[in-house]
Amino acid sequence: MDSFTHEGLIFEVIDGGPRDGAPVLLLHGFPQDASAWAEVSERLHEHGLRTLAPHQRGYSPGARPRRVSAYRLSHLVGDVLALLDAAGLERAHIVGHDWGGAVAWTLAQHAPERVASLTVLSTPFPRALAWAARHADQARHSWYMAAFVLPVAPERILARMMTNGAMVRQGVPSEHQDRYAARLGTPQAMRGPLNWYRAALRPGGGRQRWHSLDEPSVLGAEPVQVPTTLVWGNRDPFLGRAAIERTAQYVESDYRFVELDAGHWLPEKRPEQVAAEIVSRVEAR
Repeated sequence: MDSFTHEGLIFEVIDGGPRDGAPVLLLHGFPQDASAWAEVSERLHEHGLRTLAPHQRGYSPGARPRRVSAYRLSHLVGDVLALLDAAGLERAHIVGHDWGGAVAWTLAQHAPERVASLTVLSTPFPRALAWAARHADQARHSWYMAAFVLPVAPERILARMMTNGAMVRQGVPSEHQDRYAARLGTPQAMRGPLNWYRAALRPGGGRQRWHSLDEPSVLGAEPVQVPTTLVWGNRDPFLGRAAIERTAQYVESDYRFVELDAGHWLPEKRPEQVAAEIVSRVEAR
């Protein structure tokens, strides 16, 4: 398949590997797109796995609603469930990086019957992240989020940075940077991805709060009940150790934590290790 629809939106999908292989659904982060998984997918295909990598809401040209409320986690999780339905899959092995990791965690809570296993890269469990922002040093790591929720200016600045090679300077390989810039290199294209932040964060009491944590029907207090692997780079400038270590409290199933001597961009920079952890988690089922 190369596309699916949900809520009147059209999403692009990269579908690869053997059609009868165990399905692995790959959710990208910001400011990436589904091509972030290219090298990981190649290795998964060698192990007989099928991969489905959507360009998520705000990234697919046909799925860029303007309303900020259209980017709440309830809609983002609904997109993933719609993809599973469109592919005729009762469940799949779910992998998420960065914002895709937040969607993956939420899906595992909201619809565990659709999740065969969970592998999350870089992203702690959302409640662990919120705790670390209040009680540890996560606020220092996440300072940029307050700027992202401002109107208009972030689109212009970040679109310019994308086309000027800013991600290469942060360590992203140039071929990936070029693909991301081609998709997100205008203010209009950057609006949807930034709306993920705007929908999740809202002013309250002089601080930013995770809007998604106020959606009990979507993200409840109960721990994740599916087999889970969390992979984190100990040089990640955006997501600190406190939230990562606290994440174990929110998984009541087989749980594996893998610490890499790496930064944030694990799908692009550490595809062999990422693929190995995904395969290990798939085969453990």
